[in-house]
Amino acid sequence: MSAVIERTEVRQEHAEPKGRGFGWYGMVFFLASEAVFFANLIASYLYLRVRAGSAWPHHVGYTEIILPAINTLILLSSSFPMHFAARGIGRGDRKALTRGLILTVILGSIFLAGQAYEYTHSPFNPSTDIFGSVFFTLTGFHGAHVTFGVLFLLVCWLRSLNGSFSKDSHFAINAVEMYWHFVDAVWIVLFTVLYVFSLPGI
Repeated sequence: MSAVIERTEVRQEHAEPKGRGFGWYGMVFFLASEAVFFANLIASYLYLRVRAGSAWPHHVGYTEIILPAINTLILLSSSFPMHFAARGIGRGDRKALTRGLILTVILGSIFLAGQAYEYTHSPFNPSTDIFGSVFFTLTGFHGAHVTFGVLFLLVCWLRSLNGSFSKDSHFAINAVEMYWHFVDAVWIVLFTVLYVFSLPGI
């Protein structure tokens, strides 16, 4: 009888409190600080472009945007398995969690591979001109955030295989979901600013 009571106390100790705890608000503040970081970089890029006027170098054409557009679709599609993974563990479905996490990892890794291919085949580099400098700075920082997200997902996936998450205890999954949707949203802005707005005639 005492053993049953002890196990119940352990489960209650590790169960997450109802509602949004300090961890959730901490994650929100962290993402807000990251948003300010990227907003400053993007604002700097826009300032430099406006200041340069017609002298602004153009390296992105309709052919060069094909790979980044495909890469964008891959990254955005990764949000769906991430969402289903989080919803799955919310229902207590550990299989849905495990499958969703590994699929998100795969899609995120494909995105990084596509970005690496673009870097190695780019006709310009950070020292070519001002566009090359800000382009590699913005996409490089985002790529670093995606890399961290993939590692975060892998850790959660390994923990999910060990049964570390349950319906009542899975804050790490909620945190990585918030982070992953954030990097997706940032990429939409970067793709629009760096690629779409750099096309000829725009």
